[in-house]
Order: sequence, then structure tokens, then C-alpha cells
Amino acid sequence: MDMAMDESLSPLAQPGSSDQQQIASASILLQIVMLGLAFVLGHVLRRHKIYYINEASASLLLGLFVGFVANVSNTEAHFRQWFNFHEEFFLLFLLPPIIFESGFSLQPKPFFSNFGAICIFAILGTFITSIVTGVLVYLGGIFFLMYRLPFHESIMYGALISATDPVSVLAIFQELGTDVNLYALVFGESVLNDAVAISLYRTLLAVKNHPLETHGFMSAIWSFLEIFVGSLSSGVGVALICALLFKYSGLAVHGLQNLECCLVVLFPYFSYMLAEGLGLSGIVAILFCGILMKHYTFPNLSEGAQAFTSGFFQLISSLAETFVFIYMGMDIAIKSHSWSHVGFIFFSIVFIVMARAANVFPCARLVNMLRPASRQIPMNHQKALWFSGLRGAMAFALALQAVHDLPNNHGEIIFTATTAIVVLTVLVIGGSTSTMLEKLDVVGEANGNSMILDGDDEEMEGLTTNSDDGHDDNGFDNGHMDPLTQKFQELRKSTASFTAIDKNFLKPFFTKEDKRRNSTDQAPNGGSRLREGLISNPR
Repeated sequence: MDMAMDESLSPLAQPGSSDQQQIASASILLQIVMLGLAFVLGHVLRRHKIYYINEASASLLLGLFVGFVANVSNTEAHFRQWFNFHEEFFLLFLLPPIIFESGFSLQPKPFFSNFGAICIFAILGTFITSIVTGVLVYLGGIFFLMYRLPFHESIMYGALISATDPVSVLAIFQELGTDVNLYALVFGESVLNDAVAISLYRTLLAVKNHPLETHGFMSAIWSFLEIFVGSLSSGVGVALICALLFKYSGLAVHGLQNLECCLVVLFPYFSYMLAEGLGLSGIVAILFCGILMKHYTFPNLSEGAQAFTSGFFQLISSLAETFVFIYMGMDIAIKSHSWSHVGFIFFSIVFIVMARAANVFPCARLVNMLRPASRQIPMNHQKALWFSGLRGAMAFALALQAVHDLPNNHGEIIFTATTAIVVLTVLVIGGSTSTMLEKLDVVGEANGNSMILDGDDEEMEGLTTNSDDGHDDNGFDNGHMDPLTQKFQELRKSTASFTAIDKNFLKPFFTKEDKRRNSTDQAPNGGSRLREGLISNPR
């Protein structure tokens, strides 16, 4: 009797094949409508130069609205069936194109001219942010300010929430004409920061799951390096094989463009799945695969394939990113969260702001110690960099994993806090970016033209030469340098040597000579290239 009533009350509990097809069709239709509305809203906002609500914010608000309507109409149960979202789908199909396109759309010269500073912010800074956030969260639990997590899980939470995704800030940076060095620092940090954050999280998870196999701090560091370097190597290896394939296979001819495009689209996913199959990080692999495919594989493609791949990767990334923000908005509205721990969310935000400051300002001071006076990071750029620490898709993905990785409902608490932090940072920080840039005076034509990078190859590559008076071209006194500065000068010369090796050996080996000549002939001159910023196909 009860079973009959349950079946009558839940006609969708065991749907037949026709019902399943109808539900699937309704789900796809709903997703298409929401994605279309999000893109239209984004276009309207850009056209009318409304910066207080950016595209990411519009997608979030759209998801919140649809979820709210589902709750009010008491159809959330049916709605969950129509808009079923799986963690595996997110991690395997939505996140990889976002990360790959970040690496593939890089313009190498602005990125690598600031590469030392970017590495300091992305690697050392991410460690600082993770440790400071984790320690503060743990102490907050001890002093009854928030829900208490074990120390190890607090550090894991600090690692996952340290992943930044300033996509909305970068869009406004480019729209308003921000200094290219500031753009390079924010964009470069976010690209490498994702790789470091996920490697650090997986290292801490491995230490937690296998405590008997670890031998303290050095073992954890070795495990991190193992995951990071192994993942990086797999992505680099796949990208170089791809470059050689397209150089010698002769696919860049008329009639084989479809095959050429199919192969170049499959290689990134191959690198991702290879790393995941080896127990490494697919995100790190696909990121560096994207950077090297753009540098070595892209010049070997035909003109039609180049146009297709650039547009295709940008399209897939935009669709995936928009869908993620829509889902996060709906998730808050219709999914059960641990909202009883409001204190955990509030103090997490406070601690993240403090940890971001502990990351940016000391790291910027270190960079300025190692740079000549002409290349110092000014304080207004440091404040803009601190302000740009939005959380996004990567933090959300790691929080999704934490739901399964952490026991005693701790994963649900972290997931709720992370979702709320992502929404608040995107809406509040993303919406106030234009005001912040104007207050800090880092926008406009003056900043756009006062860039250190001027298109001169020698300067862009970081080469240094000595003059007769004992000073190099960057203003360092070679006769009165402290040991740290001397080490930095040696590092700069090593970087210049690698650039020369890449130009004289690696590039000729992995790319076609005629393609290199054509790309050089068609390269835009200084001002226009700098105006484009750091990415060739901005989102």
C-alpha cells in the first residue's frame, strides 16, 4: 500500500525510456536557454560599458534566479533531474578546456619577461596563502570563532581556496587599458597558481590518506615535486610530440584540414587523461601542454587550422566557464548546504583577505629587491594585484573533491564555504574592479603607453649587457652588488641563455622555417601588440 502511494507520488522515481528521453531533452533545452541568456546579457553589459555587473556575475545571478524560481514553485526535485550535474562531468569535460585555453592564449613575450615575478607570486605566494589561511582557520576553530577543523584539513582547505580565477577582473583590465605588466602579473599568477594549488592539495590528501608512508615535511615536499614535475613533464612531452607530428606529417595541405583540426583538438585531452591515468595532475599537464602547443605546434598548422583552433578553444572555454558560474548560482539556491556554519564562511573570507595580503606585499618586496629601479612593481600595482584575488572554477572543483575526500561532514562545510566565497568575490570584487582601477590610477592611455615592454626583442628576452662604467643596461652596479643581487644577475643570464637556446635550436627543431618567417613578418608592431595585452583571444 505504502509502496503504491510512493510510486504514485513520485512518477519520476523510476521513469521509463520515454520519460528518460523527455527529461534529457528538457535538461538540454534548459541548459541551452540559460547559456544563451548568459551570453546575451554579457554582450549587453559590454556594449553599454556596465562594469558593476560583469559576465561572470551575470551568469551567477541568472543561476540564482532560476534556482530561486524552482524553490518558490516547489519544483526543485524535478529541477534537479532536469539539470543534473555530476562532479565527473565537471572535472573531465568542463575544467580542462578552461585551463587549456588559459595556456594556449598566452602571448609569450609579456609573460616570460615577467616570468620570475610570476613564479614568485604563483609558487611562493600560493604556499604562503595556503599556510596562512590554514593556520588562521585552525586557530579560529580553537578560539571558537568558527567550526573547528583538524590541522591537516585546515591546511588542505587553505590549499584549495588559494586557487585564484580573476577572469572578470582581467576582462575589465583589458577593456579599460591597464598597464601590460600588471596584466601579465595577474594573468600569469592565476595560470600557474591553479597548477600549484591542485598539486599542493593532492599532496596533502596523499599525506592524509597514507600517513605511515610519509616521513615528515621533506617527504611532503618531495611528493609535491613528484606530482608537479611529473604532470608538467607529461604535458610538455605530449605538446612536443604534437609539434613534431604536425611538422613532418604534411597535414597542412589542402584537403586534410579536417584531420588536422581533429588531431590538434584531441592532443590536449590526451595529455590530461595521460596524467590522470598515471596518478598525476591532469590540470597541470593540460596547462603546460597548452603553453607549448601555442609556442611550437600552432606555427606548424595551416592558416585555416590556426583560425579554427583559436576560435574553437576560445568557444569551448567560454561555454564551459559560463556553465560553471550558472551552476554555482543554481547550486546555492536549490542544494542543501551547511548554512548553519555562517561564522565559518565569514571568518574564512576575513582570513583569505589577510592571507592574500601576506602573499602579495612580501612577494612584491622580494621582487623589487631583485629588480632594477626601472622595473619596480609600484605600490598601486601591488594593491591592484592584492585586490584581484577572486576565487573561481578551480577552487570550486577542489571543493567538490573535498566533499568525498574529507570525513565527518567536513567536506560539505568546506564546499558550502567555498561556493559562498566564489559568489561573493565574483559579485563584490568583480563588480567594483573598475572603481578600484580608477582609484589606484592604473587605467587609461597614460598607463597603456608607459609600459616597460616596448617590443624590443633584446629587452623582452631579459638580456643584459655591460657598459664601460661597470653598470649593466638595467642600472645595476656590477662592482658593488650584494651576493643576492649577483645570484639574480646570474639567473637573468641563465634565462637569456635559455631564450637563445629556444630561438636558435628548439624553435627551428619543432617548427617549420616558412611558418616562423610568416609569423615574424605578420607580427604587429609595438603599440598594437601591447594594446592587445597578454592574450590573443581574450574571454
